[in-house]
Amino acid sequence: MPLADPAPAPARRRHARPRPVLRVLGRVAAVLLVLVLVLAAVTAPSLAHALTRPGSDGVAARLAEWGRDHGLGGVVTWLEAREYDAHPPPVGGEPPGGIPRADGTGTLRAGTRPVPPRLPPPAGLAPLPGEGQWQTVVTTPHGDAVRVASVRPDAAHTSLVAGVLWMDPGLVRGVLHPGSEDPGGAWRTPDVIASAEQRSVVAAFSAGFRLQGDSHGGWFAEGRAARPLVPGAASLVIRADGSADVGTWGDEVRSGPDVAAVRQNLVMLVDDGAVNPTCATGGTAEWGSTVGQAAFIHRSAFGVTADGAEVYVGGPALSVCTLGDLLRSAGVVRGMELDINPNWVSGSWFRPTGGPHPPAFRLFPDEQVAPTHYETPSSRDFVSFDLRVR
Repeated sequence: MPLADPAPAPARRRHARPRPVLRVLGRVAAVLLVLVLVLAAVTAPSLAHALTRPGSDGVAARLAEWGRDHGLGGVVTWLEAREYDAHPPPVGGEPPGGIPRADGTGTLRAGTRPVPPRLPPPAGLAPLPGEGQWQTVVTTPHGDAVRVASVRPDAAHTSLVAGVLWMDPGLVRGVLHPGSEDPGGAWRTPDVIASAEQRSVVAAFSAGFRLQGDSHGGWFAEGRAARPLVPGAASLVIRADGSADVGTWGDEVRSGPDVAAVRQNLVMLVDDGAVNPTCATGGTAEWGSTVGQAAFIHRSAFGVTADGAEVYVGGPALSVCTLGDLLRSAGVVRGMELDINPNWVSGSWFRPTGGPHPPAFRLFPDEQVAPTHYETPSSRDFVSFDLRVR
């Protein structure tokens, strides 16, 4: 009897070996790398454009604007906040070299508006020599067109100085310039103080927050709106006669045949001569998300006095509330915040010579933007003022 074949040995069960963690992480990293490369390939043209477009904006400013345009606004704001936490403005002390002089004259001549009173120092402080005193920097046969003064921003940041620029609307006229990126588009008015305007320009300053960002407002010029005008928004209005006004859109200022241009930004900072009581509590809905309303940083604002004089202020270590206090102390009855951040607060005044490239001056010592900034194409909109032809 033949022997039966032996029963086959039972198959050995093969246990699945766990995939090494490092291998999994390596594949995740590879996927992320592919995604980053795809993102870089998609965005490279826009990033290259941001870094190479005409103008004098610094690399940091260009990268920040590019980031906000590509969904990275929260990251940019977080980085700005960390920079502020690491380098807050100094407290105490006195301005190095004292209150700066603007190389102007202390002899004040009334034009179409009365001579403004001296600016007071911060509450509780005695004035330093020259603090708050107006200096005439542009004069005409018809009176002073532009005056400037310097004051400390508050009773804590006493080593810093803010600048105040006063203009006579009967002797100067305003122009709202579009930026190549904000609002962008084709306009008759150039994105630069061109050579023809350089013959008569006396002042220029950056406008408000980015229109596609935190400005909460619109933009209008040359008979059309680049962004719809928003009822209730704080509005800088330039009329057909070149005079400027500020007010709540639809209430204090409104559309009409005499309105040449409108730049809206946030809500009113000063109204009826009083600082907005929400300056410390309004939050992002009123004052934007960039850095925060209580941070003491570079800020700027524009307003009008009861007699119609036009006032621009800019300086370091300003909160929304102290910026409003500075406007009010300069006699402003209706005023609005413009731009913030050292990369954008750029108030300049010029001494016209009748030719191109007039001498240009910063309004305050810590201003980081060159006073000739607007003689090159600007990516952001700005306002200039020129001497009237009389």
